[in-house]
Amino acid sequence: MPVIPALRALLNSLPPRAPFDPADFPSVRQADLEGSNALAAQVAAGPLEVGSVQTAMVPVDGGEIGVRIYQPATAGPHPIHLYYHGGGWITGTIEEAFVDIACRERTALAGYVTVAVEYRLAPEFKYPIPLEDSYAAMLWIVERAADYDADPERVTVGGSSAGGNLAAAVALKARDENGPRITFQVLEVPALDLTLASPSIEQYGGGEYPLSRPEIDMCLAAYLPSTEAATDPYASPLLAQDLSGLPPAYIISSELDPLQMDGSRYAQRLQDAGVQAIFSLGKGHVHASSQFTKLLPEAAAWRDHVIAELKAHASNHSGVIG
Repeated sequence: MPVIPALRALLNSLPPRAPFDPADFPSVRQADLEGSNALAAQVAAGPLEVGSVQTAMVPVDGGEIGVRIYQPATAGPHPIHLYYHGGGWITGTIEEAFVDIACRERTALAGYVTVAVEYRLAPEFKYPIPLEDSYAAMLWIVERAADYDADPERVTVGGSSAGGNLAAAVALKARDENGPRITFQVLEVPALDLTLASPSIEQYGGGEYPLSRPEIDMCLAAYLPSTEAATDPYASPLLAQDLSGLPPAYIISSELDPLQMDGSRYAQRLQDAGVQAIFSLGKGHVHASSQFTKLLPEAAAWRDHVIAELKAHASNHSGVIG
């Protein structure tokens, strides 16, 4: 279907994104944060109240990273949800209003202790460092679950775009390394094949919609240490030889998005490997428009489906609902 009419009107009103010099990432990231927060104030439903919000520092190889922990107002122990933000591995932060809103929704509406992870960014920290940071944050919250009234036996992961890539890779790594058992994964508009083999890359990456092929190429050039690294299964979970034993998944992609078929292909491969997986297509959506929950009823419905899946998993601990 065509772009959702109200979304088309918004896209037409936004100024074109100016090209930038990758050497100037500090100012690019600050401008990106300011622009994102200004947009969120216009198009996203406001942040929900939760029991508490705390920040902490997590030791990682070569330094430390921040995490923000959102706790429900009710007594636990509550399931854990690790949330990895998007931004093409080169921008994005837990300081973004869109990230804060998503984490508060998962805590207030679905009852999770939600942990937003400030993994280090490329190109200063190339693959696999953002993944290693993401995994370290997962280990950290599991070890300290009691401090946050959380249940270390109910660990879920989620993220959007590059964050969906990291969430899927964390689940794969935990399986391979006999790490904590991840029980569910929620992957929104995920980038899962960094060789860019999905036909939707060319179909929707021509610049008519947000996230063009040149932007994707720039992100991958910054994130990957070499073109060969794109075939590493932790960089491209869709290319992993064996997907059996992974946690159930709810995967949702935007229809008019170069990454659309990464999500559908991964869901099919999970199903073929005997893993419960549901794929949902956000009709008329473009990349990241699911965050526009004040502007678009369709985005609010997307959010409600994600929350319903998380709530169902928390209540029955048995996987994906229909």
